Parts: sequence; structure tokens; C-alpha cells
Amino acid sequence: MKFLLSITITLSIVAQSFVPAAAQKPTKTRALSEEQRIFHVLNRLGFGARPGDVERVKAMGLENYVNQQLTPEKITDTAAENRVKDLSVLNMTTAELYEKFPQPGQLLRQLQQRGMLPADLAEARENRVKGGANSSPEMPKNESMTAPPPANPLENEKYRKILEDYYRENGLQRPQRIMAELQASRILRAVYSERQLQEVMVDFWTNHFNVFFGKGADRWLLPAYDRDTIRPHAMTKFPTLLQATAQSPAMLFYLDNFQSVNPNMPQRPRAPQQQRRGINENYARELMELHTLGVDGGYTQKDVQEVARCFTGWTIFQPRGGAAAVNAMRGEAGRRNAGTFFFNTRTHDDGEKTVLGHRIPSGGGIKDGLMVLDILARHPSTAKFIATKLVRYFVADNPPQSLVDHVAATFTKTDGDIRESLKTIFFSKEFNSTEAYRVKIKRPFELVVSAIRTLGAETNGGPGTHQWIARLGEPLYGFQTPNGYSDAAESWVNTGGLLERMNFGIALAGNRVQGTKVDLSKFTSADKNQAKVMDETLKTILAGEISATSRETLLKQLDPSDPVTKVVGLILGTPEFQRQ
Repeated sequence: MKFLLSITITLSIVAQSFVPAAAQKPTKTRALSEEQRIFHVLNRLGFGARPGDVERVKAMGLENYVNQQLTPEKITDTAAENRVKDLSVLNMTTAELYEKFPQPGQLLRQLQQRGMLPADLAEARENRVKGGANSSPEMPKNESMTAPPPANPLENEKYRKILEDYYRENGLQRPQRIMAELQASRILRAVYSERQLQEVMVDFWTNHFNVFFGKGADRWLLPAYDRDTIRPHAMTKFPTLLQATAQSPAMLFYLDNFQSVNPNMPQRPRAPQQQRRGINENYARELMELHTLGVDGGYTQKDVQEVARCFTGWTIFQPRGGAAAVNAMRGEAGRRNAGTFFFNTRTHDDGEKTVLGHRIPSGGGIKDGLMVLDILARHPSTAKFIATKLVRYFVADNPPQSLVDHVAATFTKTDGDIRESLKTIFFSKEFNSTEAYRVKIKRPFELVVSAIRTLGAETNGGPGTHQWIARLGEPLYGFQTPNGYSDAAESWVNTGGLLERMNFGIALAGNRVQGTKVDLSKFTSADKNQAKVMDETLKTILAGEISATSRETLLKQLDPSDPVTKVVGLILGTPEFQRQ
């Protein structure tokens, strides 16, 4: 019976969520009320209102609040910083991460090569291999390979135990912790930071300049990407942000540019089966298609080839760590520059190039790539592409062309000033209209964070929240292709996904999300009238704005034995809460 009722609610959500809230009943355009404008700003410039936020913004004035959010460097953020201060990964260099969190298979090979592999670990590894188990658990065999003989579970367990003992005795930790702490930091900052717009823009640019954590060394390179590339430049100027991403080891590794070299340079003799090193066009193509001009931005395949030539030699020093953990155990001074960007003159194609009609003279070295970034960052197609993405993100899935043109003009006039471009959006009539109000569907990350904030819950940002965000379809840093997660409704509105969203709401309200604690006492009332309890709860969570259909559906689901928990959970699953 409960399953059928859940399906009923879910189908109602699906039916309503495909239709923008402002389009469900054709009405004349009207101004938002003061409270609606506050909710609108708290939802779009941040991750939703916490208890007391509406009153706080009302007291300081909405325009003052927006301007404050546009200058995050002036906002004290002690609460959020205290929440993440014990996440040691955030403050470690990439070289330190390689030393502290080595990949087990790689570590064992390096120890063996140096004659340092302990006998018990060598024996356990050998027995595990003989038993048919994969010696590198993080790297499963390709399904097309010949199937190994059945593994002995006891050998697997013995191997894991000895490996764990070795890691502990040598002060090492498994690399999975890197992403666990990085994800926790993103969640904690989104929930607790007073710099809400800063966190929204970190999320926006992290998707725009997407890097997949599961590709090779990127697990070790992503903390620096978040800390040194995205965060410091999220609200500055686009040309500065673009150069930071171009020189980021995480991006260079993800799109293979660290391996891109002049094919005509002198190369070491190679085995017959090994291909000669050459130019890789992956970064050049995505730089223009996804980072700047857009797919219709006016570039050609020849431009891709020329841009790729300009970025030869942009690479990473010791991209996979260079045996940092083993060297540290031997007492050798760690190479502090492991996993950092450097320009290799020897592998650069120093000939003349032409990019989008611009001549790039020979002999420029690293300036070739810098010239390309300058050309692209200031190209009219880039202004249009970035403006369209920003307006789609903050206003509507179908961005109003009038506002896109206005933002593109600001972007061009201010040399790609992100702050000024955002200001143009936030003070526009299109943003502050009923047509833009509650029409954007929350992505899973936004949904989970906003639900925690709305209920005033306490969270450690740990695996419990990571798992729900992933279960809802958006594991952080888990999008494999360079385009990143979509923010359009069509990518998230489907029966299965929306049923999971409702399940999350019920789990959160019932304190069944590990590491997150909700106190629903504020929603309780001496009044036993369930309809009144529900209406008071709706006022707190949704400012009382809910359709008659959703309200009627909720009334049918009330549980006399525990009205508050179920009401709160189901409200978090309504179409109205799914929108922002």
C-alpha cells in the first residue's frame, strides 16, 4: 500500500515538474512580493534558506544582501572554516598527497623494484595473484580479458589485512580518503558558509571546467584544483580563471595534454609496438567547444590542430607522483614539485601557427598557449556562450535572449568580469520576475544541501550525504565526460529519479542519513489538527506556497502516529521543494 501511495505522489511530481511553475497557469507578468524575492535570492544565489535567513535578509535589505554576496572576500566565514579545519587533505600539496595516500598496486611495485617489499606482504600478494585475484583492487580487469581462476576469499582477506597493517605501520592511508574529504568539504561549505554565492559559483565552474576523479592521477590532483584553481578565481575575471584551469595539473591530466608533444622532436628509441609520441588534441577541442566559444563558436578542425600545437609542452612534473611514498619512507627529501605544472621547452612545437585568423609567430614558447587563451577569452562567441550558461543557470532553462545579450555586453565591456556579469543578472527584470520564480529544478547536490539547510540540520558532510547525492545521480567529481553535469530539468526529471528524491526526504526527516541529525521539534505543535500542523510546516519550508494538488496529496498521506516526520519528509519530495 505504501509503495502505491509513493508512486501516486511521484507521478504527481513528474506531471508537474516538467511544466515550469510560472507556466502552469497563464497569468500576466507581475512583480514578486518582498518575501518571494527574498526566497528567490536565497535559492538562486545560495543553497536555500536556513531558519531565520528570511528575517535576517529582510532586516538588512535585499539589495544590500545581494551586494554583500558579490564580495565574498568581505564576509567573515568562521563557521564554515571551523567545519572543514580537520580535513587534512585540503591543506596538503599534491606531492604530500602522493606520499601519504599511495595507490596500493603502484606502491607494491615500487617497493619490489627497490628490494623493500616485506616478505609477508610479498607472499600474500603472490598467493592472491595465484588465487586469481586482481593485485590492484582499484583497477578491475577489462571484461574482454580471459577470466582468471576463481579467487580464494581467504587469500583476499589475508592480503587486505597485511596491506592495512603495512599502511598503518608506515603512516600511510588509502587514497579513497582524498575524495571523501574533498566531497565533505564541498558539502560542509555549501551548508554552512555565509559566502553562499561563492559556493554556488564554485559549483558552477567545477561543472563548466569538469574533471573526472576516476581518471588516473586526478584523484590526487583534484584537491589542488578546487583549492588553487576554482575557488580563488570563481568571482574574478574569466581570462584569469581560464588560464588557471589551462595550467591546472588536474585538467592537463584529465584531457591528456600533459602527454602532448611536438612529434618532430628527438625521441628515445622505442619498442616496435610502442607508438611514437605526438600531439593530443583533446584539450584543444574541449577548450574551444566547452570552455570558451561553444560548439557553434566559429572554429574549425584546423583551429583545433593549431591550438593543440600551441599547447605542446604544457605538462606536469611527475604526474603520477614519482614514487613519492617510497622515497619518503627511505628518508629522501620529497620532491615538493611532484604533480605541478611546468612548461617543457624541449617538447614544444615552436613553429608559426594561425588560430581563428590570428598569426602566432614562431619562437614564442609558452607565450603561444597564453596568446590562444587571450584570443579565446575575449572572443565574442565566448561572451555569448558564457552569458547563455550563466543566465540558464540562474534564471531559466530557456534563457531570455534579451538578458543573454545584456550579460554578454557586460562580459565584453568589463573584460570578462564574472562579478559584474552576475550583477547584471541579479538586478535584471528577467531575474526578478514571476516567470523565473521556482522554475529551476534542483540538481541532487542542490537538493541535498538545501534540504539540510531548510531543516536547520547538523551534518558532518560524510559518506552518508555522499551516497545520497550519488544515489540521486550526481556523485561529486563523478561525471566522466568533459561537459559536466547538466542543470536543465530534462536531465533530472524522471520517475525513478524523483522517487529517490522523495525517499531521500523521508530518510532525512526520519534521521536515517548517516552523519546528519535533524531536530523536528520546531515543527511540533500542541494542536492535534494534522492539517494545521502540515500548513505550519509548509509555511516554514515553502513559505506556504504549494499547489492545491500537492496539498491534497499530502493530506492523504498523514500518519496520525507520527504526523511531523512523515509530513516533513513528504514536503521535501513535493514538486515545489524540487524547484528553486
